[in-house]
Amino acid sequence: MALADLLHQDAIIPALKANSKKQLLQELAAKASKLTGLPEREIFDVVLQRERLGSTGVGNGIAIPHGKLASIKSIAGIFARLEAPVDFEALDDQPVDLVFLLLAPEGAGADHLKALSRIARVLRDQDLVAKLRATESASAIYAFLNEEQASNAA
Repeated sequence: MALADLLHQDAIIPALKANSKKQLLQELAAKASKLTGLPEREIFDVVLQRERLGSTGVGNGIAIPHGKLASIKSIAGIFARLEAPVDFEALDDQPVDLVFLLLAPEGAGADHLKALSRIARVLRDQDLVAKLRATESASAIYAFLNEEQASNAA
């Protein structure tokens, strides 16, 4: 599963301002609502409910909040680079500054897990993460995320 299948260039937020985990999730839900046409509150509630089960802050300043929605047609992602890191109750207690929101249809079992796995694998690449942190350009972020794709496929 390619990141390009999950993430479109208009789903990149290169310099998101948020002061807390909750505000960050609200901003991501607002962006997801614009892109999917789904109600912002529904997206926020699903993602927040998942966060209550345990933080999706995976470490190294990265979080992958996610949720399943009955009304979404296909898996969709949003990537945000934060202007300043926020506490996300991450596994390593480090604040988060790179976030990949993943939304999937309720029936997307294996595909949802494959997408989460793919995102986690891509964001484990330290060189890529450094590039993502060093740019404020949405097109550059999109290119970096998809460039990694091409190098792995070869």
